[in-house]
Amino acid sequence: LDTVAWGEEAGDAYLNDPAVLETITAEIIHSPPAPTPPPVAPPTPYPTTSAAPSIRFTSVPSTSPTQSFGDDSRTESNPAGSNGDPHFRTWKGEHFEFHGQCDVVMAKVKNFANQIGIDLDIHLRTKMVRFWSYIEAVAIRIGNDILEVKGSAAAQEDGDEKLHYWSNYEHRGDLTDLAGFPVTISPRRNKYTIDLESAYPGQKIEISTFKEFVSVKVVGATEDSFGKSVGMTGDFDTGKTLARDGVTELNCFNELGQEWQVLPSDGKLFHKMSRPQFPEHCFLPEDPRGERARRLAESNITEEAAEAACAQLKDELDRKDCVYDILATQDMDMVGAY
Repeated sequence: LDTVAWGEEAGDAYLNDPAVLETITAEIIHSPPAPTPPPVAPPTPYPTTSAAPSIRFTSVPSTSPTQSFGDDSRTESNPAGSNGDPHFRTWKGEHFEFHGQCDVVMAKVKNFANQIGIDLDIHLRTKMVRFWSYIEAVAIRIGNDILEVKGSAAAQEDGDEKLHYWSNYEHRGDLTDLAGFPVTISPRRNKYTIDLESAYPGQKIEISTFKEFVSVKVVGATEDSFGKSVGMTGDFDTGKTLARDGVTELNCFNELGQEWQVLPSDGKLFHKMSRPQFPEHCFLPEDPRGERARRLAESNITEEAAEAACAQLKDELDRKDCVYDILATQDMDMVGAY
């Protein structure tokens, strides 16, 4: 399965607000266990009954080979994850949006690769810009090893200057593997691949950057590898977006984001704290639909032009997300994030 948390997208230049621009990309490394990050107040379960506006949740039939989620099946299309501003996708390929700002648990698998006490955690850091947000950074931990990746809006960067990453909290540390899983970086310095072949043949985790946006994709996931995954991307078998109790289904996605905000018990994977941190709840836009509707109505790029730019994408929901991102950001380059 492909689990995607995106950030390979167009920059914030269109925002006309230099304060929101950031310059970072990241890379992976294997090194000794990282120091314990700053302590945070004890967790208090976030209520799952509070009301919040639902943003979007759609699904279309896949035109790819039939997907079954048994022990030997793979999710070759409709990856779970998050991208865009950001667009989340469950393990069943359903899309939804969460426009809050905070650190959230995208996915967690206990005893990963059948190793007792070795967990896999994927955390996302979202940043809110006016009426929407995007994936600003991704942190992945396997066992004691942590990789953090951020994007960069600096167009002048080249070569290793594009490598803005932290390995076990060390900026641009050595990179060979993550808990024994080999890691490689693409020649363009915009994709980091964690190869899970040794435990799960044909599977890997990809972290990609596009300007200041970051994406995560779990490629080829099966019931054996990610069947017990919990987090924003939902239940592997059913695709339901469940609360932390594993029973309550949350179809209000602002509420889902608040539910899966990173707690102290989830660990602090990012090298630097950023508001909000629990017990302070995720920041939410006051009027995401109304404000976005007004902004899109004022767009200098036509919907037809955006559709033409995104027409090359094979997945129908990716095309819709791409069109929206171009209109929201006023940046035709956003298609490069897909």
